[in-house]
Amino acid sequence: MKNIQACIFDLDGVIVDTAVYHYKAWKRLANDMGFDFTEHQNEQLKGVSRMASLNLILGWGNVTDKTEADKLQLATRKNDWYTEMINKMTPAEILPGAREFVQSCRDAGIKTAIGSASKNTPTILAKLELLPLFDAIIDGNSVTNPKPDPEVFLKGAEALQVAPAACVVFEDAIAGVEAAINGGMKTVGIGSPELLKEANIVISGLDMMTLEMLKEL
Repeated sequence: MKNIQACIFDLDGVIVDTAVYHYKAWKRLANDMGFDFTEHQNEQLKGVSRMASLNLILGWGNVTDKTEADKLQLATRKNDWYTEMINKMTPAEILPGAREFVQSCRDAGIKTAIGSASKNTPTILAKLELLPLFDAIIDGNSVTNPKPDPEVFLKGAEALQVAPAACVVFEDAIAGVEAAINGGMKTVGIGSPELLKEANIVISGLDMMTLEMLKEL
């Protein structure tokens, strides 16, 4: 395992599934503006920043009269609703095998970090009681460029003091896999092999991941 020194995990869809909460909050916002927002559209927001997501939704609803100040207000309203929901989260919502695999990495001397676009990452990790399992947290509060720009993962490697080539990124979004590749890192896709075909390997969840598979990377 000498060549793998760190594992960097996306949060949503890898450690926990908060997509349902994002969906409910965005849908409520869209409905308030007089149009609907579908689960299919929500899938297209995976790994996309809050303001970029809002712009996509406004486009789908043919809403063209919003100023930048209006957009900021709408995004804040959506986030307030989302925050209300995630503040009720419990450790029972951790995805199968996530806690166990992260712990096994740490036991093997591999550093661990979170690399997520979500600005609510610290709150979610605290609610899941997972904060002590990560050596570094890089989230939407500390990056300016959204995935597929590799900034979030490069900052993670820097915080862990590990070369990008010695890092493995775990991602469930195409943009996230591209970001890891752009940063010169190995990637494990979580989800569909057809969608995440650029990843080194694709698994259905961290409950299917082993340290042996890490060695093979």
